[in-house]
Order: sequence, then structure tokens, then C-alpha cells
Amino acid sequence: MGMMGKTMDDFLIRALIGGIGVAIISGPLGCLVVWQRMTYFGAALSHAALLGVALGFFLEINPALSILLVSILVSCLLLLMERYHQLASDTTLGILAHGALAIGVIILGLMPTLRIDLMSYLFGDILTIDWKDVIWIYLGGVTIMLILALIWRPLLSLIIQKELALVDGIKETRIRVAFLFLLSISIAVSMQVVGILLIVSLLIIPAAAARRFSTSPEQMAIFSIVVGVTSVVLGLWMSLGFDTPAGPSMVFSASVIFGFSFLAKKRN
Repeated sequence: MGMMGKTMDDFLIRALIGGIGVAIISGPLGCLVVWQRMTYFGAALSHAALLGVALGFFLEINPALSILLVSILVSCLLLLMERYHQLASDTTLGILAHGALAIGVIILGLMPTLRIDLMSYLFGDILTIDWKDVIWIYLGGVTIMLILALIWRPLLSLIIQKELALVDGIKETRIRVAFLFLLSISIAVSMQVVGILLIVSLLIIPAAAARRFSTSPEQMAIFSIVVGVTSVVLGLWMSLGFDTPAGPSMVFSASVIFGFSFLAKKRN
């Protein structure tokens, strides 16, 4: 009984630490996604992550690494296609997102001996992460925060006043590529926590809730982290108490917090 309790405590601690790490990563990145109206872009990258999962198993490499590589490749393709302006941006995103998703499903289907829990990749399975996954999340998080600290001000300048930022010598392409690289890392490290289909939800919902009470970009980023961490804690509590899927429970908790923030702000 004691050993069983210790094991249960261990997996809860890992889940909580891993979830908090993802919430910290998602906070400032989610704000940048919301400010740039890139929600559909993030969704396209997350859908393409299934292709990364499939290639990871096919090539026998770490799926998180293959997801990162595929996300970076898709980001580069989107940037290149935007330059030609042959199709509307949402059309381009739809083609790449669903094309990559379809190819991923086909590759998985061509490996009949492979037995994976596809639902855990689609909706996450935070309760099964081990300490290696936690380390991966925090290494990715440290990388994201270090690079984000370097590009935060230039990126904000491009968002607020693009023409003036370009006159000041800010390299738009370099900054955008760096941001998309960070977005790719966040998708790779968040996959097991909330799943491919819900990653974007954990990016945008806390940011949207925080936006209603923030007076500066930095304040919004901090509030977004607080909302994200709260959503993780409430989601885990809900999952354990009511036997609901952990990833969707976290997103549901974030949605409820957003709902309360919307009503509270509206009354004020």
C-alpha cells in the first residue's frame, strides 16, 4: 500500500511539474500569437505535428524531435509560400495543415505492426510522462525563454508599428523565423501534456483571459502564465476526481476561467 501510494505520488508530481512547465512556456508565446492573430497558424503547426509523430516511429527516432523538425519545416514552407502571394494565407495554412495531417495518418496506416495509442497523441496523456519528459519540457522552456528575451522588444515593435520598426533597422524575417522556431519547440514539448489537437487552446485561452485585465504586454504575459498554471492544477484535480481526460480537463478549466474573466470585466 505504501509503495502504491508512493508511485501515485510520483506520477502526480511529474504531471504537475510538467504541466506547470508547459503553462510557463505557453504564457508569453500565447500572448504573441494572440497579438499577431496567428491562431490558425499555430493550429496548422499543431496539425502537422502528427506527421512528425508518424515519421518519428517510421525512422525510429524520438517523436518529440521529429515533431520539432517537421514543425520547423512547415514554418519555413509557410514563410516561402507567403512571399509568392499565390493563395490567401488561410488557404495556404489549410492546405499544409490538413495535407500534413493526412500524410501522417497514411504513414501510420502503412505500419500495421505498430501499436500506438493515437488518442494520447491527439489529446495528451500527462499522467504517463516520466522524468525524461519533464527534463525535455524544461530544457525546451529555458531555450524558449532565452531566445524570447532577445526578440521580445523587436517583435513587439513589429507588431505595434511595423513601418517604424523597419526604419529602425529591425530585421523582420529574422525575428519572424526565430518566433516560429520557438512556436515549434513549444508544440514539440507540449504534445504529451495536452495533445496535438489541444496545444493551441492552451496557448490562446490563458492569453485571451489575461488580456482583459492587463495594461502592458509584460503584465499580460505574466497573467497568462498564472491562468495557465491554474488551469493545469484545476485540470489535474478534475481528472483525478472525476476520471476525465487530463488534457481536455485543463483546456476546459482554462475556458471556464476565461468565461469568468469575461463576465467580471463586463460587469466592471
